[in-house]
Amino acid sequence: MRMPKHIGVIPDGNRRWAVAQGMTKDRGYDGGIDPGLELFKLCEKEGIEEITYYGFTTDNTKRPKEQRLAFTKACIDAVEILSKENASLLVVGNTESPMFPKELLKYTKRTEFGEGKIKVNFLVNYGWKWDLNSLKEATGNNKNIINYIKSNDISRVDLIIRWGGRRRLSGFLPVQSIYADFYVIDNFWPEFKDQQFYDALKWYDEQDITLGG
Repeated sequence: MRMPKHIGVIPDGNRRWAVAQGMTKDRGYDGGIDPGLELFKLCEKEGIEEITYYGFTTDNTKRPKEQRLAFTKACIDAVEILSKENASLLVVGNTESPMFPKELLKYTKRTEFGEGKIKVNFLVNYGWKWDLNSLKEATGNNKNIINYIKSNDISRVDLIIRWGGRRRLSGFLPVQSIYADFYVIDNFWPEFKDQQFYDALKWYDEQDITLGG
């Protein structure tokens, strides 16, 4: 089976899952922490080289305060959990905004934990406009634009998996996703099952990957 080197994860559906369980929307984010670790373990097992989790965006911070506090805490908890694994960990996001959790500032420079086998990127308070803002400096310089984006330490994504049934990128790494294959799972993120991951890998293996050639 041909495996993707880099998998992007859009863990959507937490709020809808919470409502379906009879809970308030802010309670849904805790339900997404364990799936994140489970997916990491599967990637480690299958030899995936890099994984990027979509934590929360600058647009997400417009949500009601109780939801914002809940998804911020969930991201902090998830990153702390991953720091106890064999991961080369990096958090990417707008650190100049008060919405960026100070608890994660220490992870904004890539750091290896354990054996550091997998590059793990976590997008926190991330915005595509923020990421691309420095591109104007590259205009006319005939230089590699990847050096000018804020997320320059993240490589090109091969496969993006989105839970929750939505068929959109929602601003996820626009430069690195240029040739990514996009796989959608209708189940909500807290309903994660191992088989969903393997179904995505099987689907990817069946795609005609040309990278424009």
